[in-house]
Amino acid sequence: MARQAQAVILLLLGGAVVRISVTDAYLRYVRPGLRPLLIVAGLLLIATAAMTLWYDRRAARRAPAAEDAEDAEDAEDAEDAEDAEDAEDAEDAHHHHEPRVGWLGSYSAVQSGSVLVGPGGGSDYAALPAGDPVTVGVLDYASRAVYDGGRTLAGRTLRLTGFVIPGADGQPMLARIVLSCCAADGRPVKVALSGDAPAGVPADTWVSVVGSFVPQAVKDPVNDAVVPYLKVTSWQQTAEPSQPYE
Repeated sequence: MARQAQAVILLLLGGAVVRISVTDAYLRYVRPGLRPLLIVAGLLLIATAAMTLWYDRRAARRAPAAEDAEDAEDAEDAEDAEDAEDAEDAEDAHHHHEPRVGWLGSYSAVQSGSVLVGPGGGSDYAALPAGDPVTVGVLDYASRAVYDGGRTLAGRTLRLTGFVIPGADGQPMLARIVLSCCAADGRPVKVALSGDAPAGVPADTWVSVVGSFVPQAVKDPVNDAVVPYLKVTSWQQTAEPSQPYE
């Protein structure tokens, strides 16, 4: 019975993985390029569950019609021990994954240092596309501002989208979580805001800000990383994008 329960859990897990992989929901956990691997992993879980159920049923048909009391008691004890071990593993897994939900919001962004740690040694950034305002990622803006000295940002009207976090001085900042692979390795990139910044907006609120580059920066108190400024001319609240990570 324990093996059948495990197979059912595998079947449900595989189905859930496949389901989120065929919608935009998977973007909350991994980068877009990992979708095929997620689908394959889900199908493998489903196949493993199906084979486990099939072998278990076949073994049951071949089992003796009856067992003596001692064998039945031993089997029951072993099954109880296995169930207890599975429950303990499930509880450990629950405690292991639970904090990650809050880890990717404004609280985690404030507690973690920005990904930019210092000025670079030269510029290889291409010019931004034509048209103003031009949409720029938070990481792209911060990288150009810090490593390129804002050369490719100067004189342009820029639109950035991210969620609001409180700065060390109480003023709002714009942040976005950057993924190397999946949500487990996410780290924030931050941009300080001046001008008509969204003051008084609750943390975790997604906003789209329009503004321009200013040669000003502040140090992140968490890891002493450079956090560039954006001078905001207008902003509006927006829905969380289907792909919230960069």
